[in-house]
Amino acid sequence: MEFDGIKALVTGGASGIGLATARLLAERGAEVVCLDVNAAPEAFITVKADVTDDRSVRGAVQEAVARLGGLDVLVNNAGIGAQGTVEDNDDEEWRRVFDVNVIGMVRVTRAALPHLRESGHGAIVNTCSIAATAGLPDRALYSATKGAVQSLTLAMAADHLREGIRVTCVNPGTADTPWIDRLLERADDPEAERVALNARQPSGRLVTPEEVAAAIAYLAGPQASATTGVALAVDGGMQGLRLRPSS
Repeated sequence: MEFDGIKALVTGGASGIGLATARLLAERGAEVVCLDVNAAPEAFITVKADVTDDRSVRGAVQEAVARLGGLDVLVNNAGIGAQGTVEDNDDEEWRRVFDVNVIGMVRVTRAALPHLRESGHGAIVNTCSIAATAGLPDRALYSATKGAVQSLTLAMAADHLREGIRVTCVNPGTADTPWIDRLLERADDPEAERVALNARQPSGRLVTPEEVAAAIAYLAGPQASATTGVALAVDGGMQGLRLRPSS
């Protein structure tokens, strides 16, 4: 199988895109450990860690590597959302979301790099967002973190290519995840909000976690051995298409 012998660590692997990715990698032959504050709801080994706590992260990565017997793939998927314009979130919230979405990714990568170097064919895939490249209303803080993730991906790709490590990212459109479910629960009219989110993407529907997982698996796998420093949009055409309204 494509991922036979590959040892992978997926952060945020207990739900949504992370869980879909863990499932797909395992189906294709990889040995997978999930890193999350919650346990994965099935047979995956989960090492618990808070990505805002460097000691917690270092311990969890060491435990994951010990259980796997090495590390070839890191999927940096852990993240949180934020709503509002630049006026709507205070300094503490800006620090909190950057701490999870950007510095959390740095902490995990920093702990994993020595093991990825030993692999000889390491791959890091960061979960970014279409918000990094498209201006979305009421997403100022979230978009800023994802813009940072895309720039970080490029810098990491340059730093570690000659060490045998490829670094890429996926840019999902609005994905049908538990975070979106919670967002809709808070809306005045959840059904109308879902219709609006669907309509925002040219495909007319939300992206599924499984579709994002398929892109992550491609970028992490041996078939993408010549691919690094790229952002792969999985967004129903949201980044590049400008369709005329249907009559």
